[in-house]
Amino acid sequence: MEQPPADRGSDPFIGRLLNHRYRIDKRIARGGMATVYESFDTRLDRTVAVKIMHPGMSGDEQFARRFEREAQSAARLSHHNVVQVFDRGEDDGTLYLVMEYVPGRTMRDLIRAEAPVSAQRAMALMDPVLVAIAAAHKRKLIHRDIKPENILLGADDSTKVADFGLAKAITSETNASATTGSLMGTVSYLSPEFLAEGYADERADVYAAGVMIYELMTGVKPHRAEGPIQVAYKHVNEDTPPPSEMVEDVPDYVDALVAGATARDMSLRPPDANALLANVRRVASALERGIASDRRLADELSPHVVTPIEPTVSAPVVPAPTHLGTAAPLDLTDVVYDQEEQEAAEEAREPNWNVGPDPTREPTPEVAPEPAAPDVAPEPAVPAIALPRARAATFTPASKRRISAQRRRRLIVAALVALGLLITGYWLLVARYTHTPSVLRLTQSAATAKVKEAGLSLKVGGYDYSESVPKDTVIRTTPEPGDRILDGGTVVAVLSRGPERHAVPNLVGKSLEDAQKLLDSAALATGTITKTFSETVAAGKVIKTTPQAGIELRRDAVVDLVVSKGRQPVKIPDFTNKLAAKASLALTKLGFVIKRTAAFSDTVPAGKVISQTPNSGTGFKGDSISLEVSKGPELVAVPNVKKMGVAAAKQALRAAGFKVVAVKSKVWIGLGYVLKSDPVGGSMAPKGRTVTIYLV
Repeated sequence: MEQPPADRGSDPFIGRLLNHRYRIDKRIARGGMATVYESFDTRLDRTVAVKIMHPGMSGDEQFARRFEREAQSAARLSHHNVVQVFDRGEDDGTLYLVMEYVPGRTMRDLIRAEAPVSAQRAMALMDPVLVAIAAAHKRKLIHRDIKPENILLGADDSTKVADFGLAKAITSETNASATTGSLMGTVSYLSPEFLAEGYADERADVYAAGVMIYELMTGVKPHRAEGPIQVAYKHVNEDTPPPSEMVEDVPDYVDALVAGATARDMSLRPPDANALLANVRRVASALERGIASDRRLADELSPHVVTPIEPTVSAPVVPAPTHLGTAAPLDLTDVVYDQEEQEAAEEAREPNWNVGPDPTREPTPEVAPEPAAPDVAPEPAVPAIALPRARAATFTPASKRRISAQRRRRLIVAALVALGLLITGYWLLVARYTHTPSVLRLTQSAATAKVKEAGLSLKVGGYDYSESVPKDTVIRTTPEPGDRILDGGTVVAVLSRGPERHAVPNLVGKSLEDAQKLLDSAALATGTITKTFSETVAAGKVIKTTPQAGIELRRDAVVDLVVSKGRQPVKIPDFTNKLAAKASLALTKLGFVIKRTAAFSDTVPAGKVISQTPNSGTGFKGDSISLEVSKGPELVAVPNVKKMGVAAAKQALRAAGFKVVAVKSKVWIGLGYVLKSDPVGGSMAPKGRTVTIYLV
């Protein structure tokens, strides 16, 4: 499959929620039958891969039933080397398959980037692939679409095989039939018996695995030609060339391994993947020991007769094609195939080809015609046995004529009755019926005119949404186009309302529960819920939506919500004994409102915080924090105590808030009066300071 970038605008599935569970996030691969999306399982909270069938396939009821049966079979195959199928379902006509999501690359990516690889690495790469196929064969499940695109190489070095069962559902129900012999898809890995007769069993998977081994070792496919008919012809009529013709130093037993796996006669191949796995491991062991040639091992691995798996189908010789679609028994005219774009042409299509009759059906044995009668003389007639005379009848010419006339009348009456019955039956079952014309995508008036031309009438039976059918044109009819309908009957048409779109409601300020109810009422789904703090929206209320209100989305599209956790708490730092200027700046940046007061302090220097309220815990932006800032100690006037006695001086200074120390002056004569003070009387000094008085 090609891998285009996801485009929400052009892909209607992006953003859709399948069955209210699987959110489609990103397109990762697209092919002719289906598209694969990286998706999210909202119920189990995990990333998954969702494969959505294209509308043309989903609308086929027979295909839908087969798809469901095969998906169930694939889901029962639980193996660590198989991409697990989790779920399958249908949503508004959309068929989908939910699978394990495997991030990494495909084997095709590896071949493009690294091939040719060594024989030893080729064996190592194919080992887990064959383990997975062998597990399927053990459960009687045939893959039938083994190729590099279906081998996923995980980022964790795991190897997983994808599309188990799905290939069978597609190849059984789509473009191939026993009558047309048409082929759709890539032909490079199909076995000769499948191409020639439409038959496949475990050995078809073995053949495809052998082709992959060759391609890993050489970097090219074994059969290359101008178109798919020529490639198919080579598969049926030419052996796979040995890898040693393309790559040097390939041991003989490696050539033998490839030859055995890709033998055109299916009875000469290993009977299943488990047998091929055993051969691959023998080859890997010999390569690891550095054996350059082992004729005995090569002979054992070369194509040899084994007990066939019934029914055995041999590959008939197909005449060489002269040009597309004429000389070969395959109709490939619908396939665009250019030699220079071989890889792109094959990989752009869904990796599922179909050819021949339903491979799940036993081949119909040919009935030999009866042999012609031999050219010899006939044997003598056996003499008639004479009846007794008493029971013999005598017929006169007249009686014989009467009997002949009666017989003729009876025959004529019987013929007339039979003719009447035939005419009546033809009228009842055929003649009075016509076929419903196709009026899809026509307007009501155009559809009415077309139906009227066919001798029918049109009735509008309702309206329905459609992503693909234009508004006011016909989506579907009953009977469907081509179905039988009585002459003069009524065709009931359903008209399109156009794409179903629903506007995103205004959810801002609504509780989460109310928002989810409003989205459900608007036929939309709740997407990712992100919770964040808000200073303006209360906790539990919606802050915003993506997309925003008023945008129109398709049904079940997801709307992401941002819900408030309320105001964000802010931790309060303590700035006690720190500079008040820095404290104010830091608290303001945190969103707090500062209330500042000043006070004298004998212990805290001026300009620093004496106290902070609150000074711990958490708060919210806009809360107030009080800071008490120190003005330093309080200054008071020193009393003038000069010429006062010692006792009076001490009393006056202590009353003013000072401490007093009395010392003798240099002129001490014992009078006990104050000569001077320090600080001097009348000056300003911090309250509580010690004042020294000098006595004379």
